[in-house]
Amino acid sequence: MRITEVTPAQLDEIEAIERACFSLPWRRAALEKQMCADNCLFLSALDDNGTVLGYLGLMHVLGEGYISNIAVTPEHRRRGVADALLEALIARTRDFLTFMTLEVREGNRPAIRLYAKHGFERVGKRKNYYDRPKENALLMTLFFKKV
Repeated sequence: MRITEVTPAQLDEIEAIERACFSLPWRRAALEKQMCADNCLFLSALDDNGTVLGYLGLMHVLGEGYISNIAVTPEHRRRGVADALLEALIARTRDFLTFMTLEVREGNRPAIRLYAKHGFERVGKRKNYYDRPKENALLMTLFFKKV
């Protein structure tokens, strides 16, 4: 598996993963915007044939990062894809971010464990944040120590 920045050629696969993973998937225009914006980092995890296994998006401003989306194809979950994406993101951003944060469905225990494994801490809750189904979000943040 290799981690690369998302390219236009990968957007069809990323759109398909969005639809498979989320009840309110992002539209292609939003994915394209994230791919092209100077304040975004959009990473994909590829298999040996160049097939997209998962992706992760981060928006950043003034040393603060917000993970906008992370998804792995259902058939490739629990195989280290999300781990690899998060490790690559942390390695690429730890020198210029003070922290990065994200929201996760309160009932998504596997994702919560994944984020905690990478040092994210629960810092808050957003009531009824998600739709389809309605659910609270946990706000989780990874703080980088500045020397």
